[in-house]
Amino acid sequence: MISIKTPYEIELMEIAGRIVGETHRHLEPYIKPGITTKELDELAYKFIIKSGATPSFKDYDGYPASICTSINEEVVHGIPSNRKLQKGDIISIDIGACYKGYHGDSAWTYPVGEISTEKKMLLEHTEQSLYEGLNVIKAGARVGDIGYAISKYIKKFNLGVVRELVGHGVGTQLHEMPDVPNYGVQGTGPILKEGMVIAVEPMINLGTREVFMGDDEWTVVTGDDSPSAHFEHTVLVTKEGFKILTKR
Repeated sequence: MISIKTPYEIELMEIAGRIVGETHRHLEPYIKPGITTKELDELAYKFIIKSGATPSFKDYDGYPASICTSINEEVVHGIPSNRKLQKGDIISIDIGACYKGYHGDSAWTYPVGEISTEKKMLLEHTEQSLYEGLNVIKAGARVGDIGYAISKYIKKFNLGVVRELVGHGVGTQLHEMPDVPNYGVQGTGPILKEGMVIAVEPMINLGTREVFMGDDEWTVVTGDDSPSAHFEHTVLVTKEGFKILTKR
């Protein structure tokens, strides 16, 4: 069932989303060669707790950390560890925060120092594809319109759109209905209604769209070891458009 949020619920979700965005801003200056992903996780945990929220991902289905840190060919769900970031890496950081029972969810992919031209292109177009998807959102549009807009844009650059992983509704549960794929057919799928809250999150690969599960049974990696980027915002559907709840 797809839930429509009340004004009170939206108010709480705006706070949760703001905490997520602020956590991203807090981490960004630390994303440099030499820092470990575990250190980034600890920084995020302390910031979220200090902000009056709890990390949404911690212990979610057994996930062992507060954030997801996915490097280079890792698409999503990379587990923080003692691995140090190196110059030329890209890292996708996915952050969730729960405030008074309501979640915010946002991922962003960051360069670590100077990165290659190909990785710059990947980040640029993946981020733009997020906004291509968001810009079709309004009451009366359909979920398929979002995926169509994302994949139409990405197709021009011969990049791979991951299909096995999708966006989703957000609320008292981190993942709610509807699923929001990053591909689709215009005019199909559930109708978007004012008061719905969804996370749109294109995951785009520099090479093949194929992915597989890593040995830790969490980290998803590209099928050809090509770099992958991930950008995500939680948004409120409004009568005329949308409102980003996880602004950075």
